Amino acid sequence: MSTTPTILLVEDDARIAGVTRKNLEAAGFRCLHAADGPGALREVERASPDLIVLDVMLPGLDGLEVTRRIRKTSRVPILMLTARDTEADKVLGLEVGADDYLTKPFSIREMIARIRALLRRTTPDSNAAILVRGGLTIDPGERIVTIGGQRPDLTALEFDLLEYLARHPRRVFTREALMNQVWGEDRVVDARSIDSLISRLRKKLGAIPGGSNCINTVWGAGYRFLEPGNGAP
Repeated sequence: MSTTPTILLVEDDARIAGVTRKNLEAAGFRCLHAADGPGALREVERASPDLIVLDVMLPGLDGLEVTRRIRKTSRVPILMLTARDTEADKVLGLEVGADDYLTKPFSIREMIARIRALLRRTTPDSNAAILVRGGLTIDPGERIVTIGGQRPDLTALEFDLLEYLARHPRRVFTREALMNQVWGEDRVVDARSIDSLISRLRKKLGAIPGGSNCINTVWGAGYRFLEPGNGAP
């Protein structure tokens, strides 16, 4: 990531886009803008932004479809914006690959705080120790997971969750504790979101030989990490 992070703002309302862009630039970011879904995809390919602020309701392609297409080739952090405030909408956005969520109307201060938190979380830590758990290796410096010689394509949230669990093998974490770790205490999600995230991560790991059963459910308590091949006690 460059010294001055580049934010791609995808918003079709010209007034909201103008105000938001000015505030992001005042906060020290370089800000690009796209007004529709196809334009967003072109800007992602052209500029490789460090983070995307993406409205759900867009002409051409909606934000959910834009996220699906971006996730085929990129793990760039995505902060999704929506005028809808139902938990189902939030979970759907997270399921297709968004990393965080803001509901309109929002404060610019909160948006900037969430952007900075996402950038901190997804910036590789070159000093962090590589984790080896059985046949699974987690490299925080490159943000890469290797298992059975293969590299599952994990989103930022999935990587963060797996790394945290793997750093504390066999320890049981409640849903609340995992949500605080992944999204922070000011999160906009509930237990359904962490269950969905766990499900997606298990599916990706389970598609690789030796990757099944790394994340174990402890009924009535939460989740824990078990080294590949160890199985439940």
